[in-house]
Amino acid sequence: MLIISVSSFKGGTAKTSTSLHVGSAMTLFHNKRVLLIDFDAQANLTTGLGFDPDEQDSMAPVLQGEKSIQDVILPTCIPNMDIVPADTWLERVEVSGVLAADRYSHERLKEILRPLSYDYVFIDTPPSLCWLTESSLIASNYSLVCATPEFYSVKGLQRLSLFINNISERHGTKILGVVLSFWNHRGKSNDAFLKVIEQTFPGKLLQAKVRRDIAVSEATIYGKPIFNTAPTARASLDYTALTSEILSRV
Repeated sequence: MLIISVSSFKGGTAKTSTSLHVGSAMTLFHNKRVLLIDFDAQANLTTGLGFDPDEQDSMAPVLQGEKSIQDVILPTCIPNMDIVPADTWLERVEVSGVLAADRYSHERLKEILRPLSYDYVFIDTPPSLCWLTESSLIASNYSLVCATPEFYSVKGLQRLSLFINNISERHGTKILGVVLSFWNHRGKSNDAFLKVIEQTFPGKLLQAKVRRDIAVSEATIYGKPIFNTAPTARASLDYTALTSEILSRV
């Protein structure tokens, strides 16, 4: 079982969409058994698969020792792909209950996931360098970094790189690759952005880039991945290529 954190230093980098569609593509096209974990209190991954976060348990009671992880795993509309939903309780879970007094609380997620038997686990992390993100990276074999060809997105990569490398030295997680979304091959500043990414994460930029596509937003209305709602859309083709490239790297 390989555990992959999907990370970003800021919002709006298609982190949640990447988690949902790479996980879905692995199940639909590569016969993998996948678990998605929504570890962001905004719960966009949860709602993107048609669940109401106010009606589901998240990883929070599992981290607090009140439930087992099997109690909070739900099947999705994609056979062999499950999800652990998110809720607002996640936002302050580390300062509540038993975690508040546990100096090693950020290692608890790793122990919780150890007995699972999926092929891949994708953890959709918050767009910040917080306790949840650190816990996810410690639990993961790899980190998949999300970015867009915009100044603030690329600038945030440098801080994220330092954060991940610091955790890697102690816990061994590796950077799998950098995913570029909302890509426009005619962008005037593309070369400059690509140069910064190469300097920050040498050799990690994935060749498959996800183009801007309204069909991705439309798919969330139906609570399904784009492969179900618009299988011939350009983003559908891009996520299929991205998933194949990720599998070749691992």
